[in-house]
Amino acid sequence: MDFGTEFKPLTVQPQEIEGLSFQMITAELGVHDFTAQQYPVVQRIIHASADFELGRGLVFHPQAIEAGIAAILAGKPIVADVRMIEAGIAKARIHQYGGDVRVHISDPDVMEEAKALGVTRAIIAMRKACAEAPGGIFVIGNAPTALLELIRLVKEGAAQPGLVIGMPVGFVSAAESKDELRKLDIPYISNIGRKGGSTVVVAAVNALSLLAVRHAAEQQ
Repeated sequence: MDFGTEFKPLTVQPQEIEGLSFQMITAELGVHDFTAQQYPVVQRIIHASADFELGRGLVFHPQAIEAGIAAILAGKPIVADVRMIEAGIAKARIHQYGGDVRVHISDPDVMEEAKALGVTRAIIAMRKACAEAPGGIFVIGNAPTALLELIRLVKEGAAQPGLVIGMPVGFVSAAESKDELRKLDIPYISNIGRKGGSTVVVAAVNALSLLAVRHAAEQQ
């Protein structure tokens, strides 16, 4: 790298940066198999992560986008596995249709039960959420145990999520939990491999909420 050359930043107005970034993403991604409905989610995930490998590895259930839009417009809750996800979601777009964002990982009853049973708080938080939020959007970016528990509950008929956005990051059971999710015949957005995380799933939720607002406007 030539440190003797003066760096000249690109001069772009703040409101133009996102649009320019999206143009660059589209150009660099090139030919892909994502549908017109799926692509805005892919685009925002790449924008949030600057990771084209992750973007190309995204997998959508055929009804995922439709189910996510329907859940948001119906005011269904969004359940996240950690607080960091809650902080990143554009909640105003969720609230305007009556929805909210819920995170149970630090609830006193969840912490107490997890300790008593000797399991992770993420597992108990999923059990609590499934009982309270049928039809909700379950967003898991950090805890593979949360995703595996949700999958178990779905298989047993104890959970009826409207959409699962399952992209936990990590090494222990992260990729495997996503493999199991993709075996279910329920709406999901996931990815192949170990990558994922809070910023990735937040980007997916925010893309879906923008699509929901656009859909609602088109129906008026």
